[in-house]
Amino acid sequence: MSVSIVTDSGCDLPWDLVDKYGITVVPLTVRFGAEELVAGRDLSPGEFWQRCAASAQLPETAAPSPGAFEQAFRAAAEGGADAVVCVNLSSRLSATIQAAQAAAVAVADAVPVRVVDSLSASLGEGMVVLAAVRAAEAGGGGSDVAGAAEAAAASMKVVGTIDTLDFLKKGGRIGGAQAFLGSLLSVKPTIDVIDGKVEPGPKVRTRSKALQFLVDRVKQDRAAIQHLAVLNGAAPDCETLLGMLGEVFERDQIVVGDIGPVIGAHTGPGTIGVAYQRG
Repeated sequence: MSVSIVTDSGCDLPWDLVDKYGITVVPLTVRFGAEELVAGRDLSPGEFWQRCAASAQLPETAAPSPGAFEQAFRAAAEGGADAVVCVNLSSRLSATIQAAQAAAVAVADAVPVRVVDSLSASLGEGMVVLAAVRAAEAGGGGSDVAGAAEAAAASMKVVGTIDTLDFLKKGGRIGGAQAFLGSLLSVKPTIDVIDGKVEPGPKVRTRSKALQFLVDRVKQDRAAIQHLAVLNGAAPDCETLLGMLGEVFERDQIVVGDIGPVIGAHTGPGTIGVAYQRG
């Protein structure tokens, strides 16, 4: 049985992996004022960060239409797929999965589609997609591949650190006084994705301590980690983190991906984190 894997551009998977495994990525759109761009097609992560730096207005993102997913599902069927598994952004963070679910119903006459809630974002979602890919490559049917993705979603951990509070201030998520105090104290907030939502984690005082916090989280779970990824939002010290992680995990086994507009619009440049699946 041939199972096609579909996802959305919130997954932040590197394009070399997307191409290597034949993953179909349905893009979200990004708006800067009246200008609407398609993430990944009209706007690369690098271009997104350049625009953010130059813009006084925060970008907004919009979920794909059901029609965009329907087109992807029907193309998979026409390409010979017996089933489709679609992995999407957490239902608690985006309406994207609702569009995929509507499309799955619309194409039921052509191909069975299983829609999986990644309960995650960025490379947390991306790692769930790769779990589906591995199951499909092993010869699994639609139910097997969806089951592998659901198991990965249930065991996925994502933790990151935000370099600056300015973006949160610009978006109205914290007040100016709090942002000023945080900057004055060099506070670096950390975040966790828990049960499909982004939750605040401990605050640390310096960037170097924030990186060490990420490494310590990986060390804490190292015995159970099967797959590890580093998500990078224009962070100048990404290689530093990779070097630190190299002491506990094989460097060439770490997936590295750029954070795109879906999460980046809320966290700002310099955001960096890890995503990993526990066995």
